[in-house]
Amino acid sequence: MQYLSALATHVRAELSKVVIGQQQVVDQLLLVLVCGGHAVIEGVPGLAKTLAVKSLSRICGLGFQRVQCTADLMPADVTGTNVFNLSNSTFSLHRGPVFTDLLLVDEINRTSPRTQAALLEAMEERQVTIDGTRYPLSENFTVLATQNPIEFEGTYPLPEAQLDRFLLKIRVTYPSSEEETQILRQYEKGFNPRHFEEIQLNPLAESRASIGSHSCFFWAVYLSLWD
Repeated sequence: MQYLSALATHVRAELSKVVIGQQQVVDQLLLVLVCGGHAVIEGVPGLAKTLAVKSLSRICGLGFQRVQCTADLMPADVTGTNVFNLSNSTFSLHRGPVFTDLLLVDEINRTSPRTQAALLEAMEERQVTIDGTRYPLSENFTVLATQNPIEFEGTYPLPEAQLDRFLLKIRVTYPSSEEETQILRQYEKGFNPRHFEEIQLNPLAESRASIGSHSCFFWAVYLSLWD
């Protein structure tokens, strides 16, 4: 039991290196992983939403992909498509970003309902259908979608069918004045989120993919959230 709790403590401690404050947000992100669900992260730009997700994937040893939503984004840009190979006259699958563990969908309400719908099957059944063929996704497949709560021009509100796929809406608020001071001090010491690969984060001794059926990791986080 202590070993399981230590896993969750490690994740939270590592995230605190890059995300100052926002403890409730961190706990809710972990809760989404515990339950195998998906979440909408709502907050204005600059509150470390993307940084938190990227850091979580790196700490937990999860594959990470990102989709930047725009009005002209097509469903095939998300799921993938079959591409004709001229050298051997055959079609081969070009896998889209959904073929990962943790998928960050930035500003999901900026893409059309048609493209939003491309995620419905993936989020519910962890599979996608391309040209009549079904392809399984990672059993860890998790969608964390962001949206800006104050900018509505050129956006498409998520339909009920899409909202139903999300377990939580995580609201990211402005840091307190003390937390802002701590952020500035950290920046003065050389911390720069733009150089993410240079940030020293210690991954779990065992990646999430190697801990049984992930139940150890899930229960570790679950127990810690209720301490």
